[in-house]
Amino acid sequence: VQLQASGGGLVQAGGSLKLSCVVSGVTFSSSWLGWFRQAPGKEREFVAAVSGSGGIKYYEDSVKGRFTISRDNAKNTMSLQMNRLIPEDTAVYYCARRGSATTNPIATRSASDYVDWGQGTQVTVSS
Repeated sequence: VQLQASGGGLVQAGGSLKLSCVVSGVTFSSSWLGWFRQAPGKEREFVAAVSGSGGIKYYEDSVKGRFTISRDNAKNTMSLQMNRLIPEDTAVYYCARRGSATTNPIATRSASDYVDWGQGTQVTVSS
């Protein structure tokens, strides 16, 4: 299984970026997918997740209303549209695939529930 994240960059506060993740080597539509981020000196934290069908989505509280997760099962891709970015969003963003199909919202937010990870893409928001 391979996950390839892209789309990071440098943006001013208030701006937007769209991250993409291409997944290969697995039955794409059966897998929950998620985005995590890790800022310097901090632990990796959950950002958003989407079910295999795309019908269930979870967000970390600080990104609700600003970020939108989506997926295109025909193209084996997942995206994270990030609007109204703030400096606190600065981090390396990782896409990941869950090893479980449960809808448990606690498990979905746990990095330990994800079995495959992409290489990360840097997002830097300047003030």
